[in-house]
Amino acid sequence: MQSESTTKVQQLTETAKAMVANDKGLLALDESNPTCHKRFAKYGIPQTEENRRSYRELLVTTPGLSESISGAILYDETIRQQKKDGTPFIKVIIDAGIIPGIKVDAGAKDLANHPGEKISEGLDALRTRLAEYSQMGARFAKWRAVITIGDGIPSPGCIDANAHALARYAALCQESGLVPVVEPEVLMDGEHTLARCSEVTEKVLRAVFNQLYLQRVILEGMILKANMVLPGLSCPKQDTINEVADATVQCLLRTVPAAVPGITFLSGGQSAELASERLNAMNIKFKSRSPWALSFSFARAIQQPALEIWQGKEANTHSAQQALYHRAKCNHDARRGEYNG
Repeated sequence: MQSESTTKVQQLTETAKAMVANDKGLLALDESNPTCHKRFAKYGIPQTEENRRSYRELLVTTPGLSESISGAILYDETIRQQKKDGTPFIKVIIDAGIIPGIKVDAGAKDLANHPGEKISEGLDALRTRLAEYSQMGARFAKWRAVITIGDGIPSPGCIDANAHALARYAALCQESGLVPVVEPEVLMDGEHTLARCSEVTEKVLRAVFNQLYLQRVILEGMILKANMVLPGLSCPKQDTINEVADATVQCLLRTVPAAVPGITFLSGGQSAELASERLNAMNIKFKSRSPWALSFSFARAIQQPALEIWQGKEANTHSAQQALYHRAKCNHDARRGEYNG
């Protein structure tokens, strides 16, 4: 008879594989309420709880979404919300054939004695929260660490602190039967070059996988959510799509063990089209020889066009859903190396 731990490992591995199967990817709906309000403010949408609920209902009820989306990352408020008719969002998602997940970090706060650097908090009572989310139906979780490139940063202290927190979170997730999505994001802000971003990303990923190993995290039962290797937004030289694809995959091949089933890229401020084009280029060139699936876990790069159309008006719901479906399908095509801008 299989032991309980063998069964758990098997379930984690199966869920992680399912999250990147059939050229699908993740839709990140895990914006905190302040972030959600910031996006609403841009389009003059009243910043109310009901509007947040309506917008999320629009997203989770989009017809055909599961053709391109394997999993949805929710926020604490979202996982507890319902459709207007009282159906819990989590039931809507599961019934659509999409795996529900949950963001569990408590946000990036200033790291003491490290000016300009952040540490993600939320490890306190995480075990209890994970147990509750698991009971609610979540099957994976996500924790984001942010690394800033600047003058003399990131420091070894910042990289190590965030890598350690990510690994402890991942171990707690697996203990609770949830697949950890491990997200060490090297931010796009700044003037740094592609080469500098590559150097920092490599350092960060080495530290993260070293800590995951020390905390006995099962690599087959996790997903890496990574930034693409990009020049800073203010860098005068913006490299080509193919240069970005090459630098990104080269960096990952040096740092990410082949046992990890998939890497889902974050969009991190890229436009919807550019994020898809870069993912497409990676899959055209590397899909056949990459040890892991190269997928997506986009928020703005899938949602933005829908939000622009919706504008907080019920009459625009259908058109907004069509835009969301279209962007999700674009990224599904990019995973096949078949995206056409």
